[in-house]
Amino acid sequence: MESTRPIRALIRGLDALTVLNLRNGATVSEVAQEIRLPRTTTYRILETLSHAGFVYRDANDDRYRLTIMVRGLSDGYDDEAWVTQIARPYIHELGKDIIWPVAVASLSGTSMMVRESTDHRSPLAVERCPAGFRVPLLASSSGRVYLAFSTPTHRDSLLDILARSNREEDAPARNRPEIMKMLNDTRMQGYASAVRPRRVSDEISIAVPIMADDRVLAAVTIRFSGTAVPLKLAVERFLPKLRDTAQKIRETFIEQQSEPPHHGVQAQRRTAMR
Repeated sequence: MESTRPIRALIRGLDALTVLNLRNGATVSEVAQEIRLPRTTTYRILETLSHAGFVYRDANDDRYRLTIMVRGLSDGYDDEAWVTQIARPYIHELGKDIIWPVAVASLSGTSMMVRESTDHRSPLAVERCPAGFRVPLLASSSGRVYLAFSTPTHRDSLLDILARSNREEDAPARNRPEIMKMLNDTRMQGYASAVRPRRVSDEISIAVPIMADDRVLAAVTIRFSGTAVPLKLAVERFLPKLRDTAQKIRETFIEQQSEPPHHGVQAQRRTAMR
């Protein structure tokens, strides 16, 4: 049987992404020289990648640079792996304690994806948010805390993409001063909150980041009824436990990262059995 012929245009696009990944931006001519294609062809490739949201053209120096969308290409593997092995037992422990649903979410493209949740175990979960459920960055507590604690470069890249989006939930990104005030307030208080209107009772969520150095690994979130637990009371009652859970996940993650490979596997097994 004859093998399938590769799609040359796709290979060329991946080659261009590889060049940009190795540089702090590159001009059309520089990329063309690296991948050995005519300048006009390279320009079309870069503009196509820009239209898809993976690169952008910096008006200051006319260089093309990668956007945070590129990182999303690996989210389905890396994030799912460590969340399943490390975070799951800790959020289930917290879920047993507070009864309200708990979830861990991480960045996927330009939204936050729930990687693990206790919704199926919580009798108080009104609306189920299982693994794979997505929430917008600016309208969710997990997204707000992710943006607030990200590095300025990382955060600004995401906000630039959201500002160009046609989705209604991304529209607030066009008002950069207002968004920056919200994110600065979030960083100062150490957590984010968000309200989702409901017919009977609004659903409130609070989230804290899971940090590793200056990188936000994910966010841990608790959702609850605003009628049953006012936000002020929830902060007093739930926030310390939420922070403790995030710290345990962080410490276990760092511990496993510093161990030799075979020890790391054993540690993951021990964590899974907790």
